[in-house]
Amino acid sequence: MCVKYVPDATAHRGFEADNTVDRLGVDGLLSELDEYAVEQALRLKEKAEDPESVSVTALTVGPEKAVDAVRKALQMGADAGVHVSDEAIAGSDAIATSLVLAAAVKKAAGGDVPDLVMCGMASTDGSMGVLPAMLAERLGVPQVTLASVVETQGDQVRIKRDGDTATEVIGGTMPLVLSVTDQSGEARYPSFKGIMAAKKKPMATYSLADLDVPADQVGLSVAWSVVEGTEARPPRSQGEIVKDEDGSGATALTEFMASKKFI
Repeated sequence: MCVKYVPDATAHRGFEADNTVDRLGVDGLLSELDEYAVEQALRLKEKAEDPESVSVTALTVGPEKAVDAVRKALQMGADAGVHVSDEAIAGSDAIATSLVLAAAVKKAAGGDVPDLVMCGMASTDGSMGVLPAMLAERLGVPQVTLASVVETQGDQVRIKRDGDTATEVIGGTMPLVLSVTDQSGEARYPSFKGIMAAKKKPMATYSLADLDVPADQVGLSVAWSVVEGTEARPPRSQGEIVKDEDGSGATALTEFMASKKFI
């Protein structure tokens, strides 16, 4: 499964001089939406006829501190971790990231595509939600995305995808890429036993050279989308109090809302 290390939403977040997200000078953590992917991967293993034959590997791409996202997944119950770290990756967009992830997924699986590649519905920093589809294309397997309910039987996967007006039932045959939403089931908290056990679980670290991915195919210089500029959010202005001492409060409130185009 793919997990991402993201800046803590409760901390001060900023940008580097090249307008990329500052991922080094801010506290980070495993993306909350990826915790649901970890949970579903662990549930599928627990429901398997022979759970011991199923291995759950957490994979991330990012700077040195990104390994903390993998450690959290290991503490939750994943069996092994993979961290792809290379300075040339900094500033990569989703297209380049999917290239690196696809190569890492295959290497971690011994050169083949694993039965199931699990992802969250989106990251909490970029919120693009396109990477599972890109990853499936690069791996040459089907995508079954945005699942609120996941069921498996043999090599068959069936999901429910909730839309605005209807719920779809979608099926696929492994190997495939599966993404789950935050409605798929509450993610478990790491237990003390899980935290201690995680320290002994295998962790592999790959560079671009290990994955045979050319450095000139990743990074900010080849990104299809870039941030042109940023500016701090303006301070909150003082609110306006509408008083109704003479019965004109309703009119004043209506005029105010109309001026702001609320009505």
